[in-house]
Amino acid sequence: MKRRSKEGLGGNRRLAVRLRTARGRKLASTRWLTRQLNDPYVEEAKRRGYRSRAAFKLAEIDDKHPLLRTGMSVVDLGAAPGGWSQISAQRVQLMAGKGRVIAVDVVEMEPISGVTALKLDLTDSESAGRIRDALNGKKADLVLSDMHAPATGHKQTDHLRIMGLVEAALDLAEEILAPGGAFLCKVLQGGADKELVARLNRSFAKVRHVKPKASRAESAEMYVLATGFRGTQD
Repeated sequence: MKRRSKEGLGGNRRLAVRLRTARGRKLASTRWLTRQLNDPYVEEAKRRGYRSRAAFKLAEIDDKHPLLRTGMSVVDLGAAPGGWSQISAQRVQLMAGKGRVIAVDVVEMEPISGVTALKLDLTDSESAGRIRDALNGKKADLVLSDMHAPATGHKQTDHLRIMGLVEAALDLAEEILAPGGAFLCKVLQGGADKELVARLNRSFAKVRHVKPKASRAESAEMYVLATGFRGTQD
């Protein structure tokens, strides 16, 4: 069996870029821009034509915990700008006429060849039905969620908002996944709470937390990965 090449970074080093706080630009904006300019994943994403550095997060997780297979059906929640959908499309061989990738977000996303893009708010009651329609009545093999809520700066509020999105993603996953399917979802540092982990353990054979190297060290994000969906009765 031929092994797939990993989405690693090149070994070339370059000098760091420093910015001064420009007139009209806040300090936080300057720090963000400096970080972007000095981020090797940002540079490599541009070189490879990926829409965001987040593409490397999914690629790294998939290399370590194989999720994406030729011909499978993938639902990508919080897809914009499309980095995870690009990796999914490549690895299910979408352009070879195999598999299906459905990208869902509350904002418009530039088209990706072969990918079905849906502008939806997952919390709306009609969203699940539209995603099922896009699957043409079939079950999904993998549900991905890189959804995030804008930070408020209040730790407890931010936690509640992100957990609300996690629960909405899991509600959908439990509805549309085929038996044996998998669920990968962004959570905050510390991982999913006990109640959510207990729910995941009831629905999936194995649950673990992962933090890819492509996630910035200072980032509070990590991912919960649940595999071996036990299936639900219709």
